[in-house]
Amino acid sequence: MQNVEVNKGNESATQRSHALYFRGSTTIFSSRQDPRFQYCLYVPPAFDNDRSDYRLIVAMHGTGRSMTQYRDAFAEFARYNRCVVLAPLFPVGPLGDGNSHGFKYIIEQEIRYDDVLLSIIDEVSELLAHDFGKFLLFGYSGGGHFAHRFFYIHPEKLLGVSIGAPGSVTLLDEDKAWWPGVRDFEARFNKPLNYEAMRQVAVQLVVGKVDLETWEITHKPGGKYYQPGCNDAGETRVERNTALLNSLRDKGIDATQNIVPNVGHDGMKVLDCVKDFFLDTLQKTR
Repeated sequence: MQNVEVNKGNESATQRSHALYFRGSTTIFSSRQDPRFQYCLYVPPAFDNDRSDYRLIVAMHGTGRSMTQYRDAFAEFARYNRCVVLAPLFPVGPLGDGNSHGFKYIIEQEIRYDDVLLSIIDEVSELLAHDFGKFLLFGYSGGGHFAHRFFYIHPEKLLGVSIGAPGSVTLLDEDKAWWPGVRDFEARFNKPLNYEAMRQVAVQLVVGKVDLETWEITHKPGGKYYQPGCNDAGETRVERNTALLNSLRDKGIDATQNIVPNVGHDGMKVLDCVKDFFLDTLQKTR
């Protein structure tokens, strides 16, 4: 009888720990496949009552790695629109060199950040015992770098993508090599661009109207990511956002652009616009 009481106590402690750290705004987990990378979640209270029709929102941080801030910012939206939020963390310098920009360009030596994200999504699906299917992807600034390049590589994975104010853009320009263009895309990623699949994804480009500073986004000869033509898309994030919009539309991709008044380079201040876009995308697919 005493053993039974101990087991009940252990079960209660396990359940309480699960509710505290694995539901709601969760603790931070290391990826099982590559512990250099982490993630946290927001899992709504009603998720375990009925998991049907739940979608996944991936909120990709920028250079500042404000993963929990973006996770928390999408929590209320997720709670009332049957979504789980996944906020990955790709830390500075996973190769020990202090590089803070590698994830933005997808490939950093042997690391493929798109594959890292997909492995984390598989892990989350297993952890939550739910197949989310196609997901929504948001990224701002450095996350906007990642988001539009991930979209090029894996459009079949995405329900919608919101590309926020990337400092540098990859245009669908087959005369320029990666990363300013896509001339060698197939050689780098072992698959061709799938324009038909890209046309099936809801695409939003968002940027603040007064996001005009150039000191951080102008590539100079000798810089780590300098390539010929890398500044051709424009001087400011607004100009580069618009160049990306035009490049997508030239390929028949029905992207929309939101230029948010009175906003500089501040991801938190464009989120209402992003949530409206995600809500519209969800409503069209349910």
